[in-house]
Amino acid sequence: MQRTICSKEAFNGGFKGCIRDQEEPRKWYVFQGDLLNFKKDGSPLMNRLQLTPIYEDNEITHFLGIQFFTEANVDLGPLPGIFNKDATRHTIRTAVDQTLFRPVAAVHGHLCREFCCMFQLSDEVLCQKILSRLSPRDIASVGSVCRRLYFLTKNEDLWRMVCQNAWGSEATRALETVTGAKRLGWGRLARELTTLEAAAWRKLTVGGAVEPSRCNFGACAVGNRVVLFGGEGVNMQPMNDTFVLDLNASHPEWQHVKVSSPPPGRWGHTLSCFNGSCLVVFGGCGREGLLNDVFVLDLDAKHPAWREVPGLEPPLPRSWHSSCTVDGTKLVVSGGCADSGVLLSDTFLLDLTMETPMWREIPASWSPPPGWATLCRCTTAARS
Repeated sequence: MQRTICSKEAFNGGFKGCIRDQEEPRKWYVFQGDLLNFKKDGSPLMNRLQLTPIYEDNEITHFLGIQFFTEANVDLGPLPGIFNKDATRHTIRTAVDQTLFRPVAAVHGHLCREFCCMFQLSDEVLCQKILSRLSPRDIASVGSVCRRLYFLTKNEDLWRMVCQNAWGSEATRALETVTGAKRLGWGRLARELTTLEAAAWRKLTVGGAVEPSRCNFGACAVGNRVVLFGGEGVNMQPMNDTFVLDLNASHPEWQHVKVSSPPPGRWGHTLSCFNGSCLVVFGGCGREGLLNDVFVLDLDAKHPAWREVPGLEPPLPRSWHSSCTVDGTKLVVSGGCADSGVLLSDTFLLDLTMETPMWREIPASWSPPPGWATLCRCTTAARS
């Protein structure tokens, strides 16, 4: 892909006539212009373009475009070398003083000042002061302009600055700790995260087993660990055991975590992560019917133990609801099914950091899709 760089004066200098008549907007003229372009190796060439309107019954139906390339007699001077960290450092002011106002060759009587001035800057100034401020997608496009920019955009230090400016210092530092990130390099990492070209499902073979078998359990991610709690066993048996799968292990396998004071068995509940390594369970269906209790567990504690959180003014007991955590401290619960298959549309918030947490309803208007209500009623009816 080539990028055309042309000053306004140079463009107007090759202009042979107006495209559209200002007094008669329906009347068009032939356009012919000379555009300064550059090959991938950086050598200049002229692109002579002509656009001609084609009329049919006094109406324009098509435009005929003709272009051809000719060598451009432009002296751009020697191209600077490839950027490296050991190169002599120049400030922008020094670069401006030495190169910005240097006379450059004319193109058809007009100066291509914008292009020449930028490319007379040193590689270090280009990388640190100009290219580093572009987005990852723009850097990928810039690399196809010419040979010099192609090599500049292969620099890992440049890509790290681009990623840091685009995603922030905290995200960049976090990515540096990810296994395999250094091996991929910042350029490929940015490309895969921006375009999702590497996103693909793959089957993960793991050891261990979650026994006994179950369905309708709660699961969530805690860092690189997958945690599973409860579920519905054989003959609708509600379960209350906890399993963990560590994806960082060389050979991941499910492990049963022995915890004290487990919540009553349940299925159709939600399991969410908060505060880094803590889990929170809400609601579901147990032996005695629907639940609206809250239990928390610190997975990294020396002796993990479930602890009930007695929230004031709790929402209605429910199952098949949705929940998530906000700011790592607040639990949000929405919707679900109440007794007799009644579909709920309320939303509640519970701050888990308070000494005496109190549920607070968040006013929100919502109309569920008809199919969802039917599905929930059918599911509840089948289990009643």
